Amino acid sequence: MAGPVARPVDADGDGRPDRPVDIDGDGRPDREPDPALTKKPRASLLATLGLIVSVVGALFVLSGTLAGYGIGLGAVGAVLAVLGLIATRRRHVAGKTDALIGVAVGIAAVVLGVVAMTGQFDWPTTDGEWVGRFREWLDSQFADRF
Repeated sequence: MAGPVARPVDADGDGRPDRPVDIDGDGRPDREPDPALTKKPRASLLATLGLIVSVVGALFVLSGTLAGYGIGLGAVGAVLAVLGLIATRRRHVAGKTDALIGVAVGIAAVVLGVVAMTGQFDWPTTDGEWVGRFREWLDSQFADRF
């Protein structure tokens, strides 16, 4: 007949044992809990923040008028995302995909912003009033049909 089975003690209610586990009941712990496995997984704040700032920078660049600010936000977002990527090396830190997308979008915002500032393409440019131009174009396209 087997001896009593000792259950791990969970005093704080987080689902992880708070002390070593004694399964066979001999009074000695069978194994120590692995500290790397007892940490709760979390998302990297830097990776998430880098993604958000990079996307805002890309939207600023796509507006054309705010391209200068978009270049700065894209660069800051890419740096934050790289720092977030470094933070995801730890086992319990998630967010590697967020960081990679943040780096890519941030670099794309910087490149597209520089192209917009130098005027190498028709759009986006920094001369503004794209909404008014788009409205006039729509009016010219649908004026005869309605």
